[in-house]
Amino acid sequence: MSSHVVSQKTYYFIFAILMVLLVLTVGVAEVNLGPLNFTVAMVISVAKTVLIMLFFMHVRYSSRLVQLFAAAGFGWLMIMVLLTMSDYLTR
Repeated sequence: MSSHVVSQKTYYFIFAILMVLLVLTVGVAEVNLGPLNFTVAMVISVAKTVLIMLFFMHVRYSSRLVQLFAAAGFGWLMIMVLLTMSDYLTR
């Protein structure tokens, strides 16, 4: 089985993007956007999760089967979050 070698430059670049998104998350938490606070925070969170899955977990360079199962797991997580939030918001 051959493995794809990712350069350190790529890892540092993704790490820098993740740090920018972290600072953006903290900034959004300090600003009152009303009902959009949760939405913006979740969009940033999903972006960070996708970057970690693709590059640090090497899903981007894996076979289609691994990509399918990673997407299915991520989709299942989104379903669970949606069901939890729909229950929380109706109380």
